[in-house]
Amino acid sequence: MAINWFPGHMHKARKEIKQVMPQMDLIIEVLDARIPFSSENPLVPALRGDKPLIKVLNKRDLADPEITGQWQAWLEQERGVRTITLTHNQRSEALGILKLAEEMTPDHDRQKSALRVMILGIPNVGKSTIINTLAGRPAAKTGNEPAVTRAQQAIKLPDNILLYDTPGFLWPKLSPEACGYRLAVTGAIRSSVLDFEDVALFEADYLRQAYPELVKARYGLEQLPADGLGLMDTIAAKRRFFGRGGIPDLHKVSEVLLNEFRAGTLGRISLETPEMVEREAEEAAQAAADKAAREEVKAKGKKKGRTGKP
Repeated sequence: MAINWFPGHMHKARKEIKQVMPQMDLIIEVLDARIPFSSENPLVPALRGDKPLIKVLNKRDLADPEITGQWQAWLEQERGVRTITLTHNQRSEALGILKLAEEMTPDHDRQKSALRVMILGIPNVGKSTIINTLAGRPAAKTGNEPAVTRAQQAIKLPDNILLYDTPGFLWPKLSPEACGYRLAVTGAIRSSVLDFEDVALFEADYLRQAYPELVKARYGLEQLPADGLGLMDTIAAKRRFFGRGGIPDLHKVSEVLLNEFRAGTLGRISLETPEMVEREAEEAAQAAADKAAREEVKAKGKKKGRTGKP
């Protein structure tokens, strides 16, 4: 599944963020705790420079707690980066972001000037909800669909903090491919730009391997099928999801799998680990090197053909 989703308002947002970033004292990036790597925006490091960065792992209550701890340790290896985890709509926890911001900017005198903070996050990670929790009022629009925020806005917070909200935006090309699937499973990408059943099949195959006991408990299975499609067929039989001629209704199964994952009904699940994404990065780098080598050989062959030289 190839996903290339970069609407015009997101391109505009990227340009606007680049323009105002130099004025910021600190950056906050909101991540989905279930997919900290896939929900990171690789454009942020280049835009951020050396400014202190808080990575908020939101929706902690939906993620595997052991893996979330691994991600915190992995992310904080980067200079100037601190992490904090949040559950949905917990004001006392969210206020910890402001305390951490103060710790990371000890030389800034807020009596003289406001602390300028930019908050970033791809669609549907809960950024607007966090802003409203920090502000103690509905200062940012929220919604269940991705990309609700469409323009920058400055929000005044207590203790002379000026928070700059930005539209959630994805990067131009989602790579490696597994990242696109994970984003789709969590709902960060609109359903209209992906194959619904293909995404559910990816989820089913991952859950079968990574969380077999949770799957068996949820769907009343004694043993798991050999692959994701077999699992979807089994769930269809258990839930009596059949179409004409007794064919398993995979669309209905897909809805159940995706909705129950997103709601946390299946249990606390993380879709990626640091070890996994490091392996994927190595494989992607090797694949790119192999492709470059093949193209070089091909180019030499063409040159040899043109010159007639051995």
